[in-house]
Amino acid sequence: MTTHILAIDQGTTSSRAIVFDADMQPVATAQQEFTQHFPASGWVEHDPEEIWRSVQDVCRAALDQAGLSAADLAGIGITNQRETTIVWDKDGPVHNAIVWQDRRTADFCAELRAQGHGDRITALTGLLPDPYFSGTKLRWILDKVGRREGLMFGTVDTWLIWKMTGQHVTDATNAARTMLYDIHAGGWSAEMCALLDIPMEMLPKVYDCAADFGVTEMLGAPVPILGVAGDQQAATIGQACFAPGMLKSTYGTGCFALLNTGAEAIPSRSRLLTTIAYQLDGQVTYALEGSIFVAGAVVQWLRDGLGLIARASDTEGLAAQGQDGVTLVPAFTGLGAPYWDAEARGAIFGLTRDTGPADMARAALDSVAFQTRDLIEAMKQDWPAFGDTVLRVDGGLSANDWAMQRLADILGAPVDRPARVETTALGAAWLAGMRAGLYPNMDGFAQTWARDVVFEPKSTESDRTAAYARWQRAVAATQAAPG
Repeated sequence: MTTHILAIDQGTTSSRAIVFDADMQPVATAQQEFTQHFPASGWVEHDPEEIWRSVQDVCRAALDQAGLSAADLAGIGITNQRETTIVWDKDGPVHNAIVWQDRRTADFCAELRAQGHGDRITALTGLLPDPYFSGTKLRWILDKVGRREGLMFGTVDTWLIWKMTGQHVTDATNAARTMLYDIHAGGWSAEMCALLDIPMEMLPKVYDCAADFGVTEMLGAPVPILGVAGDQQAATIGQACFAPGMLKSTYGTGCFALLNTGAEAIPSRSRLLTTIAYQLDGQVTYALEGSIFVAGAVVQWLRDGLGLIARASDTEGLAAQGQDGVTLVPAFTGLGAPYWDAEARGAIFGLTRDTGPADMARAALDSVAFQTRDLIEAMKQDWPAFGDTVLRVDGGLSANDWAMQRLADILGAPVDRPARVETTALGAAWLAGMRAGLYPNMDGFAQTWARDVVFEPKSTESDRTAAYARWQRAVAATQAAPG
């Protein structure tokens, strides 16, 4: 009896599989890290075949842990790191995957802007000419391999579905992150493909987020893939942000805030992205998105780069012991929204002789709060009805009570943490389960959202204004500093 859904959450540093039961509760989880390749400064790559092996491993492990087989699954949902770019032919990948964090195409993006293409790119795709997005990465790979015939392109979802089913498909949310997709017309843009010299025949077919993506037998019996969404859109769905004005922010490797703007694609005046939040039954719901490249990754840097902590969770107690005054701008791979400065690099300000690990931990977590406020301030400019919108948070860093309280203090607004923090995987699971008829419709699903805790701001207006001004000065100095 098909009473469960398998969600594949393929992330930047690891692959996970979570089995959800008929009540949308997780009953088993498996996770596996994979190799990060850094062939040059600012370059980040993955081995697509290693990603595929890790996905197979965690899917089988999660089913074993749950005591289930493929025959118990009503469907599979996939959510994935977005913008990461893979090109393959019938024999396999022709190059390593170029990861969303990678900045190697910064010069090409600068050329596009200098040639006056920026406004047109934004008008068609909702995006900015930045190395973050897939289009220029794809162009780089094609130029590197020296051919354009017999090749297929895909983001990670497309690669996995190809390996699982032989189908060359994607969903609208992933397509919208490529800089090749017209988010208003709802199809691949011939104009953008011509601009970047990319053959349209190598692009996948685009479906709704809940659709029939093919059937896989990788687990020993046929199971349909019924739901696909990029990770931040899946988290938006998992947080039940279905009404215009609802806002979520996910704290993983980076931080990504999405504001639901309904059926209207809002052009940003504040250098945010206009993107697709989800597409169901052929109807597009749009969002304004702010993307921060380094959030949880700054905690990893404290652990792996500086050796100041043994575990990510150590920052909670350590930061509480720290003092204000040190400002860390974690522009390790440039600055994302609203600055979009690919050349900026990280910097630390306010060091004194007695600065220690606790102050660094505090500054690291502060940087996440400050960057989030950058995004919220930009959204207020673009969305006049922003009002008293409450931020719903998820992702690994959202479990850190100190960081979330600090976030509320810096924003001067409440922060809601849901009872179910696995919102990204839950979003993918709901898409598949709803398509399979196992889970409720949108309204029914929204009614299941429950709050774990609300963090109310405790700081004074003058304190948070002073702290944010210090952050703004530090960012300005970082952008002005030589590379």
